[in-house]
Amino acid sequence: MSTGTRDYYELLGVKKTASADEIKKAYRRLARKHHPDLNPGDNAAEKKFKEINEAYEVLSDSKKKTEYDQFGKASFDGTRGFDGFKTGDFDFGFNNSGNSSTYGGTEEMFSDIFNRFRHEEASVRGHDLTTNLSISLEDAYNGVTKNITLKKESVCKKCMGTGAESSQPCSRCKGIGSVKQSRGLFKLSQPCSACNGTGMNVLKVCNACRGRGSSYGTETIKVKIPPGADTGSKVRLKGMGGPKPKGGLPGDLFIEFTVKPDPQFRRDGNDIYVDVPVTFDEAVLGGKIKVPTLSGDVTMTLPPGTDSGKKFKLKGKGIPNRKTGIRGDEFAVIKITVPKKVTSKTKEALEEIARSYKM
Repeated sequence: MSTGTRDYYELLGVKKTASADEIKKAYRRLARKHHPDLNPGDNAAEKKFKEINEAYEVLSDSKKKTEYDQFGKASFDGTRGFDGFKTGDFDFGFNNSGNSSTYGGTEEMFSDIFNRFRHEEASVRGHDLTTNLSISLEDAYNGVTKNITLKKESVCKKCMGTGAESSQPCSRCKGIGSVKQSRGLFKLSQPCSACNGTGMNVLKVCNACRGRGSSYGTETIKVKIPPGADTGSKVRLKGMGGPKPKGGLPGDLFIEFTVKPDPQFRRDGNDIYVDVPVTFDEAVLGGKIKVPTLSGDVTMTLPPGTDSGKKFKLKGKGIPNRKTGIRGDEFAVIKITVPKKVTSKTKEALEEIARSYKM
């Protein structure tokens, strides 16, 4: 036997005087906890699962239980192996290597539980909604809160989503919304077909929503735009999506941002670029110049002899990272401007400068 010296009653956590029903309940609880499908890759759980099934196979059979109570496990050693045992209505087969293979009815039963749980979880939520919000680069830089108005489906305020003006508890499920069905050793719950899982039967349909449980209308929603928002980034407003009439949870509303192009600044990730026009004499002689940033103008020292196209970095003047809050940088790109018209005096001065280049 695979359980070594451990007592079968101890494995199931019951006393020797336990009734058949108590043994069955203890087994069901432990089988659910240690089943390999619920503990993938856990060898300890699989071993425990084998042990409790071996114990239950003996203790659930009155003849085997009597032999075990009189002679212990010695009466079973050498008579048969553990592979391919059956308990109740389910085949918990294992292959000869000790690894789980197919579990017959149990595999189907657990698959049914998981699939039903996923289906019921999805069915109790309304659908998610997505809408777009255009924001300015300044909004993305600072982060702001805005109000947006949407036309969306909402729970009917008159019947509060029930779809009924008057109703009564379902006679089949007694208002619970689900009924239990036995399947072998296990009892599974499923939505009541008589009331579609609502627990209530409609006596009179709501005249405001005509039994739908929801209605369309405009709604103003407050949206917090986080600093660092970019085109394609989203925020989720939990419970602000489509309603699930008749008692279900609403879905979520996703706000997707589009950052509009800025006439002055260019964005590259979290960095900002801006063209800074300077005069010819400022480029030649250098000096203090003003550079625009998203937080206001700053003063920068321009070195003498600066070429057009030269970039200067203003550290920490860019867009903040949404996760870390660390700001990118701003790059000031120097653009030398040339006057379209010049006076005769200015022309003579420029000609003098031109001659100096040739000296």
